[in-house]
Amino acid sequence: MVGAGLMGSGIAVSALTSGCRVIALEQTKEAAADARARIAETLDKTVRSGRMDADGRDDCIARLQTTAEAADLVTADLVIEAVFDDLQVKMDLFRRLDGILAPGTILATNTSYLDPDAIAAATTDPSRVVGLHFFSPANVMRLVEVVDCAKTAPDVLASALAFVKRLGKLPVVCGVTEGFIGNRIFSAYRREAEFMLEDGAVPDEIDAALEAYGFPMGIFAVNDMAGLEIAWARRKRQAATRDPAARYVEIADRLCEAGRLGRKSGRGWYAYPNGERTVDPEVTAMIKAARAAKNITPRAITAEEIMGRLLKAMVDEGTALLAEGIAARPGDIDLVMINGYGFPAHKGGPMFAAQQGKDMKS
Repeated sequence: MVGAGLMGSGIAVSALTSGCRVIALEQTKEAAADARARIAETLDKTVRSGRMDADGRDDCIARLQTTAEAADLVTADLVIEAVFDDLQVKMDLFRRLDGILAPGTILATNTSYLDPDAIAAATTDPSRVVGLHFFSPANVMRLVEVVDCAKTAPDVLASALAFVKRLGKLPVVCGVTEGFIGNRIFSAYRREAEFMLEDGAVPDEIDAALEAYGFPMGIFAVNDMAGLEIAWARRKRQAATRDPAARYVEIADRLCEAGRLGRKSGRGWYAYPNGERTVDPEVTAMIKAARAAKNITPRAITAEEIMGRLLKAMVDEGTALLAEGIAARPGDIDLVMINGYGFPAHKGGPMFAAQQGKDMKS
C-alpha cells in the first residue's frame, strides 16, 4: 500500500481483515509511524464495535509492516497506490516502482479522475497496471470500480477482481474515462443541480427533493462533506479545454475562492455553526448575484421537476457510458450508483428506474 492516509489506511484495513499481509509505504519514518497508528486505531474501533475480537486485531497488526523504504515492497504480489491525485505525482511514482518491483507484481492505481492509461504508460510494462477505485472510507464502503485499462492483461484483471472479492467487496468492471462510471454520472447530475441553482432553486430545495426520493443526503450536503476543493481542482484543470459555448455555472468556484471548502472549513454550500447544517444567506446572495450577472430571471422549481431533471441527467450519462463501452450493462451502472452514491436501493438504480417508468407508460 503506497500512501496510507485516509484512503490508503482504509484499504490496508480491508486487506488485513481479509487475511492479507500488508506493507504500507510512506515518505518518511514519522509518516510511516503515523500510518501504523492510524491503521491500529481503525482496527481498535472495529474491536470496540464488536465486529472483531482482540485476538483478531492482534493478528492483523502482526501482518502489518509500515516503512519509508520503497525497496521493502519487493516481496509484494500487488501494489496499490493511494497518493495525492495528481497525474505527474502518480506517473513519477509508477516509474519509480517499475524499477523496484518484480516483473510479475500487479500495479494498481486508486485514482478517482485521472487517466490510468497515462499512469500505466510511465511503466515499461503497462499490461500489469489496473485501476482499483475504492470509495471512502475504504474499510466500510463495498464498491470498488475495477478499471480495465487499454493494456491491462486478462490475468491481471482477473487477479484484481479476485482480490476485491476476497476483501468482501463488490467489484464492477469499467473502461477508462474521466471519473469512470460513478464519478462521471455524479458530475453530470451535479452539473444539472447547479443549472437549477441559476434557474431558481436553492441548495436546500434540491437536497430536500433528493432526500424525499430516498437518498440519505442531498448532493450539496454530500459535496460539503467530501470537500469542494477536489472538484474545483478538476474544473481548473479542464478550463483550457472546456467548450466556451457550453453552459458553465461559476457559483461553486466563487465558494472555493471565498475559502468555503465544505464541512472541514465550517462553510461550504451551507454553514455549520456547532456542526449543524444550516442555510447560509451569504450563499443565497452569491446565487442571486450569479443569476443577475447572466440576466437570468429565477422561477419556482418543484420537487418533481428537480428529481425529473436529476434522474434524466443520470440516465443520459449512463446511456452514453453504455454506448462508449465504458460500462458493460445497465445493471453495472445501477450497482455503482446504489453502492457508491446513495441511490435508494428500493428504486433499483437510475437505469432500472428509467426503464420502469418507460414500461409503465407503454
